Parts: sequence; C-alpha cells; structure tokens
Amino acid sequence: MLKKLVGFVWNITPYFARMQAIRLTQAKFTVSVAAVIFDKDNKVLLLDHVLRPKWSWAIPGGFIERGEQPETAIRREIKEETGLELENVQMFRVRTINRHVEILFRATAKGEIRIKTNEIADAGWFELDNLPEKMSRVQRTLIEQVLKNEV
Repeated sequence: MLKKLVGFVWNITPYFARMQAIRLTQAKFTVSVAAVIFDKDNKVLLLDHVLRPKWSWAIPGGFIERGEQPETAIRREIKEETGLELENVQMFRVRTINRHVEILFRATAKGEIRIKTNEIADAGWFELDNLPEKMSRVQRTLIEQVLKNEV
C-alpha cells in the first residue's frame, strides 16, 4: 500500500521537482576525458603537467564542461592544450575512481604540437620502451594495453 502511495505521489510531482529531489539525494561526481594519442610512427603523446608534481608526465585530458559530449570534450581539450586535431577517435574504456568518472579514448593526431596553456610544461612523442620516468605505473599500463589492443 505504501509503495503505491509513494509511486502515485512521485508520478504527480512536477518533473522539475522530481529532478531536484534526485539531484539533492544522489552523490555528486566529476567526469573527465583522457586519450592515448598516436602519431604516424605509432609513438604516444605525453604531456608534462605542471599541476602533477610527482607523476607529471601523463596522457592528455581534462574535465567535461556542462552539456558537452565526451568526444567533443577530448577534441576541445587536446586542441586547447597542444593545438593538435584528432582523427580516428574511439572510446575504449570508462572507469570510476571513487567519485570520479573517466572516459578514455584512443586517437591519432594531426598537426604539430604547440603548447597553448600554462598547465603544460612540455610535450612529446614517446615509444613504449622509452616513456618518461616521472610517469605513473597506471598510465604506463594503460598505454601498453592500448598498443596491444587489450582494451
């Protein structure tokens, strides 16, 4: 009986009020995009991030803006940070890290690297067996998986 009453009240509640109730009662989270990007020689693009002091070298990415689609976000982030255009963009994994959702892509780059933000100290193309020392094991494994098509 109580279930039916709750269902009835929910159904007659205006849409905007239902959405507000959902937003107030659900855990908040952030969403970002990142990409393993290759050049014509199958080298991977890595950026030396100013805001990551311990493991500064990593694949590029950033946060999704309100209302933005993930593929649009990764294209925008790469263009803003490096000036590169992306081709053959493919989503290959979505993972959660606590209250964060990360959408991962693989792609190929078009153009020349031009660092366009103060967030990036350096950028470069790297072979798998010559990745920078200041790079996390998680990022190394991710790149290996993409190169071996294990994802």
